[in-house]
Amino acid sequence: MRTARSSEALPERATARFSEMLISPYVKERLAATRFITPTPVQAAAIPQALEGKDVLATAQTGTGKTLAFLIPVIEQLLKDKTPGIAALVLVPTRELAMQVVEQYNALRGKQLLPAALVVGGLSEGAQLQAIRKGARLVVATPGRLEDYLDRKLFHFSALRVLILDEADRMLDMGFLPAIKRIVSILPKERQTMCFSATMEGDMVRIVKDYLRNAVRLSFGSVSKPSENVRVQAFEVAMDRKQEMLQRLLSKETGKCLVFARTKRGTQRIAESLNRKGFSAAMIHGDRSQSQRTAALTGFQQGRFRVLVATDLASRGIHVQGIAHVINYDLPEVAENFIHRVGRTGRNGGHGVASTLFVKEQRSELFQLERSLGIKIERMRADETAALPEKRERLPVNLPRVEALQRSERFVLPGEVFQTHTEN
Repeated sequence: MRTARSSEALPERATARFSEMLISPYVKERLAATRFITPTPVQAAAIPQALEGKDVLATAQTGTGKTLAFLIPVIEQLLKDKTPGIAALVLVPTRELAMQVVEQYNALRGKQLLPAALVVGGLSEGAQLQAIRKGARLVVATPGRLEDYLDRKLFHFSALRVLILDEADRMLDMGFLPAIKRIVSILPKERQTMCFSATMEGDMVRIVKDYLRNAVRLSFGSVSKPSENVRVQAFEVAMDRKQEMLQRLLSKETGKCLVFARTKRGTQRIAESLNRKGFSAAMIHGDRSQSQRTAALTGFQQGRFRVLVATDLASRGIHVQGIAHVINYDLPEVAENFIHRVGRTGRNGGHGVASTLFVKEQRSELFQLERSLGIKIERMRADETAALPEKRERLPVNLPRVEALQRSERFVLPGEVFQTHTEN
């Protein structure tokens, strides 16, 4: 069993650009070519530690650049050690997130590395296995499909050097802990493990204790509140006026909009209504086929659809740059999902707006959500559809803000100690 012992991450001078990092000229060129210039705080803190071969445990809000924080060290490892075989494995909770990790990796790898292999359900098994047989050294997988392949002994991980658990808490929420345990049990014991999570609760403690060794603990602000870059507001409307209010909000917004509904049927109804009213809208929910979900997401990313209507399937694991406005057409069933929905906007230092529609009978439900998350949502009149001001100083004082921690704290497990490195 891999045990965790004391480890300390000392604050370092903030890195202004990737070009200042101790990474290879090739990776710097690839980052510049794909227009990655300035690292986020998560990237600036995690990448140097990972490049030294240390295990990393990082908790941070969505939209903080965690994918690049582990892909850069993985690429450096693959460039340094060209031993044939699968050298790195990334486990993620959803097909959509797996596809986006692969897409970002393939954009960065250039000509010196082979494409990554995608191992997920709902797509051609033959194409996935063919990528591995052609020599892919990075596998990005969902636990269920990967476990199936391993049970059938279709490939092995004897050459593995790096394991990444991305959105680890979400994988546990989806019931993947047994699959993760069986997968990790067959991996080489001598490896580097990086774990990225939005929360650190329940079974996450067991994951950390069993799978990470001498881990550097990185924590970035609050992971249970909306980003300070997002204006969070709510509109009380009559049930029969919700569609009208939604259309009004969309008409005032020029950027991409993500609309959340509670049910698959509601998602379908909203998207069809918006299209009839002249809004270019796509939809994602559990009854859509993988090809339909991929087409909707790709169209949204590329701007063919300005609106994406989704269930909470899209609240985590789907990363689209430049979402200007998140609209909760329905309140989420779980308070935590509110944070993940809102986290789709205001990413990587950008600003955004998150609007919630509720009816009179849901006042207490909204109040409970605020109490549960420790936030205050700005109440707006139905005739107010203000956008986020350009300067943060102009934000109303009652908007939720995340106070950056100013000191190092200790995160303690039974019998173990981690040093928490918190960035301002």
